[in-house]
Amino acid sequence: MLNKGLFTSLSPEYSTPEWLYKELDNEFHFTLDPCATIENHKCKIYFSIIDNGLVQKWTGRVFMNPPYGRVIYSWIQKAFESVINNDCELVVCLIPSRTDTRWFHDFCMKSKDIRFIKGRIRFRNNRPAPFPSCIVVFSNKTIGIE
Repeated sequence: MLNKGLFTSLSPEYSTPEWLYKELDNEFHFTLDPCATIENHKCKIYFSIIDNGLVQKWTGRVFMNPPYGRVIYSWIQKAFESVINNDCELVVCLIPSRTDTRWFHDFCMKSKDIRFIKGRIRFRNNRPAPFPSCIVVFSNKTIGIE
């Protein structure tokens, strides 16, 4: 029997490791974190669960580490459409590398900048995630709008 923990977790939230965020921020210079909590936000401007980032307008340079449950489709769609609609300059997504999913094919595969992370990220308690991760960059350049 397969271990149920391979496909689910006790929480859909995985706080971004500081080293990874700093590396990405040095490259992209983020201005908005739409999937934050008050305790773990990465940018001065952020949306918490109370603000509901899915219904807010995203602007600037966005870093997104979305909830990893079934709702991830909506977050990836919002990221992609925010760039397509020119609401924001770019969205950089830290997501599970689930290349077999509908959301990955519907949106992520349209990016020319998908970075697969070697090994498993250690999120909290310094324990490795139960899944591989990747970075997907949505921008006019990476999705062929320019």
